[in-house]
Amino acid sequence: MASDIVPIELGLTDGPVYTLWAPRWRDGEDEWEAFLGLDEDLYGFSSVAELVAFARGGAANDLDDHPAWDALTTLPAEAFVPREDRSFDLISVPELAAEEPTPEVIAELEDTLEIVGLIGEVCELIAVTKFFNGNPVLGTVRIGTRNFEGREGAEMWHKVGQIIARKWDDVVDAIEGVVSTPEVSKSAAATAEQELTVAAEKAAALAATDPDLDDDLDDLDDADELDDDLDSDDAAAAAGLGDDADEDDEDFIEDDSFWGQVGIDPIKIITSGGEFYTLRCYLDDKPIFLGRKGSIYVFDSENALARYLADDNDTDLAAVSTYEEVQVAATDGSLEIEVYDDNVYVLPGIGEDIADGPRRIDRDQLDLAVELLLDSADFADDSAVRDALRPTTPLGFFVSYALDPQPRRLAPSGPFDNEAEAWRALEHEFEDRLAKK
Repeated sequence: MASDIVPIELGLTDGPVYTLWAPRWRDGEDEWEAFLGLDEDLYGFSSVAELVAFARGGAANDLDDHPAWDALTTLPAEAFVPREDRSFDLISVPELAAEEPTPEVIAELEDTLEIVGLIGEVCELIAVTKFFNGNPVLGTVRIGTRNFEGREGAEMWHKVGQIIARKWDDVVDAIEGVVSTPEVSKSAAATAEQELTVAAEKAAALAATDPDLDDDLDDLDDADELDDDLDSDDAAAAAGLGDDADEDDEDFIEDDSFWGQVGIDPIKIITSGGEFYTLRCYLDDKPIFLGRKGSIYVFDSENALARYLADDNDTDLAAVSTYEEVQVAATDGSLEIEVYDDNVYVLPGIGEDIADGPRRIDRDQLDLAVELLLDSADFADDSAVRDALRPTTPLGFFVSYALDPQPRRLAPSGPFDNEAEAWRALEHEFEDRLAKK
């Protein structure tokens, strides 16, 4: 369940076009997925600068109501440059399917087929939906390399290539038939082009002074606000599935807010039962929640949490030396409950996304959810959650791959109903730990 808008590049007959894709997000009870466009049209621009100019121009489009749209229009031009793994060359697909089924080839083909399938669904392109629905063998590409091993695997790969060779032109024609380019301000496009040039020159200058910078940049997001992808080492460490990430003290930014000084964080938890607030900190690397004996006290508003803190209640968090400062601030009315974005945990929808496969997962949401489930279990001295998320279990293997989907890694095999059910069981166990106050 993605909450961002990401720039993508589509390789078409007349050259590449640039557009925006909003992966699935939820608005109340409704679920949406969209591309930049309006009504029947999918907007594609011949340059990133034109895409930037359109986004800043205020013209009506289907992404206007997306929660991230307003913030997106204020981003620097370089934030609209698609990452390498967001570039999909539709024209080269037949050639790709004719190559040997290496992990890299399969991963690239899978990504391209997925984005094409999504365009077909969102734009209601009959030719595209018929291509996928009428050829279920294409689903084997989603399962990674194991389907294409040995003689039978080679025959399966050959069938995939034959289908694409026969029918891919119809798919491309259908997509190109809805792609249009609205006019944009030439001056706005020129301004964006200048921004891109300056950004490229700065990057080149930095690369010249640090030969290893190009490799480092490959691991960074092109746009922090636009597409906050999860760092794989941090994800693995958070899930207890890999080595701890190296900490760089020079990059540490001290939090001089009240909560940063006391070393306790307000957190917000969104479950199927509602939105709740509580506190958490780490004492000797062990998570401590506002709660008692493994039970986490939660409140339906910031004010309710502040009122509780003003009273002298028995809680394990009292073992933290600075907890008394929180109580004093709550008593004199100066306490403000401020929750940072990385302390907001959204659980609804993850089970459904797991059932759809690892490529549909919002990695940030999953990573944070894993962190919360592990912290709550550690607080209760319960090892069951950590055991359930070990890579040796189907769910643990799925989570590990979803958080770090490297092309050379063996992908988990669908269907993923069992993994989804296992995740829902962990969610239910977590919700049982919450004590509403």
